[in-house]
Amino acid sequence: MTRGYGIFQNETGAKGISDLRSFGELDSEQTQRESSLLSRLMGDGGLEDLVHFEADRAERQNQLLFQIVAEIEDTESALKQTEQLILRLKKHLEQLKGLQRVLSK
Repeated sequence: MTRGYGIFQNETGAKGISDLRSFGELDSEQTQRESSLLSRLMGDGGLEDLVHFEADRAERQNQLLFQIVAEIEDTESALKQTEQLILRLKKHLEQLKGLQRVLSK
């Protein structure tokens, strides 16, 4: 009974260098397998779909950044208005306390 040695074994079971495939052949087969896999993964649209996806992603990112900047500006404006309101309320409170002191005498 002959023992198998994979790619090194010929029909008689003996190892032989003449039975080895060249590096070029192996490389070509590997490239074909990878290309086939990539084609199946990418589907029919392939590269065009990836380009559109990237463009859509970039557009969504820009929209989101614009919304964030607008929200920051609105929040800063609201904060300034709130600070001004606090100052006006403090001033009004002091006036009321002053009137209270005057009228309490």
